[in-house]
Amino acid sequence: MPFSKLGLSDQLVQGILATGYTAPTAIQTRAIPLAVAGRDIIGCAQTGTGKTAAFVLPLLHHLTKIPGHPGHRHPRALVLTPTRELAQQGEDFVTTYGRFTTLQSLAIYGGVNMENQIKRLRRGVDIVIATPGRLLDHINRKTIDLSRVEVLVLDEADRMFDMGFINDVRTIIGRIPAKRQTLLFSATMSKEIKALVASIQHNPELIEIGEQQRPVEAIRQNFYSVEQDTKLSLLLHILQSQTLDSVLVFSRTKHGADKISRRLEKSGVKSIAIHANRTQAQRQRALAGFKQRQYNVLVATDIAARGIDVEGISHVINFDTPAFAEDYVHRIGRTGRASLSGDAITFVSNQERKYLKSIEYFVGKKYELKRYPGFDHTKKEVPVAEAKEAHSQKREHREHPRGERAGQSRQPQRRNDRKESTRNQPPRQGHRQSDSKKTVASPSANAVKETDWRKLMEEGKGERDGFRKKLKRLFKRT
Repeated sequence: MPFSKLGLSDQLVQGILATGYTAPTAIQTRAIPLAVAGRDIIGCAQTGTGKTAAFVLPLLHHLTKIPGHPGHRHPRALVLTPTRELAQQGEDFVTTYGRFTTLQSLAIYGGVNMENQIKRLRRGVDIVIATPGRLLDHINRKTIDLSRVEVLVLDEADRMFDMGFINDVRTIIGRIPAKRQTLLFSATMSKEIKALVASIQHNPELIEIGEQQRPVEAIRQNFYSVEQDTKLSLLLHILQSQTLDSVLVFSRTKHGADKISRRLEKSGVKSIAIHANRTQAQRQRALAGFKQRQYNVLVATDIAARGIDVEGISHVINFDTPAFAEDYVHRIGRTGRASLSGDAITFVSNQERKYLKSIEYFVGKKYELKRYPGFDHTKKEVPVAEAKEAHSQKREHREHPRGERAGQSRQPQRRNDRKESTRNQPPRQGHRQSDSKKTVASPSANAVKETDWRKLMEEGKGERDGFRKKLKRLFKRT
């Protein structure tokens, strides 16, 4: 079914065709006509099936068909999303599909200057795509008015629960008119989400596409057994032995993401890391560079698992096996999007085998854990401490002249020679034999020293007690 048959306005169909899309996905085919008719919707579908367009298009249709209040523009549609990347992605969709409309949109999220957002809000916007935390900041400052919102969208509702935003979401919903259309989209449907739905939606229509807990069938999944300190070597082997166009590598920690990216760069692989410690400008530059193929590899933490929408990601590599099975499904959902095929590779150490069992139980499928063919599993990474020592030695080599370094290397040897000769010579007159053996510390000597310290502490305690008694006598006399 073409987009023109879904009940959308001509302006939106024109904007869709301008992007090159001609046929809607399954979730879009079922959700858009109901949303255009004004129904509340619960959309439950796997990651990468086109849920964002499924709510953006009917939202734009509603605002273009029903004129807003005359005078100053106030937000008429609000999209709540858990991460900055998803907020930015939502605004990109609104701008792309609504290019032939006069609607104004704004993405509101943390990590950027709040004053610029306030200026935009004062000029007037029709659509706000926001993360809960920063939106609450604007509500508390009274820099945004949500009293005229007609359409509310909760995007990635399950992720907002996972990140602890549920109370913020309820607070924000309390500021929105009860008479509204509410669209909720999620990759999974938990008991908590069902409870939220019952309190904020009116007779919603449930749309389920595919099996919630199973990854897209077009994704080829492989699990490889590897020791933790050999993972970097295996990653390099895969990247250098195969022709991989666009690779997304997931790390469990921010420090790990930086370490992986630095190692890949040193080995000649164009890569960049993205995580919560990066500024919003750095994150946007990294994503833009990855989309434009300036970098072959993007190393990310789970914060980006649902915020990266890049076409043509050929491989997703889980450097660390996800501790939660749901995260595994969302991670590998970055490839195999829009009916395309993709590959998902997961490294599993001995300590991570329990996570693999959780994934198998969650998706209801048994996976083969095997060794990567053609890789020498005896290769191990240089420990961090040794790498730092080597780096400091190189820096010292650059900072000191050659002659000075040579003198420094010989001087300790002469001191050691003097010590050795002193030990071998008999003691001089007037010197005790014990003085010449001060460098040797036996266990018994250590015990004596410890005893001496204890005696000194006891003596000090006795002196303090005596001093206290003298003070008492002195006060009695006065």
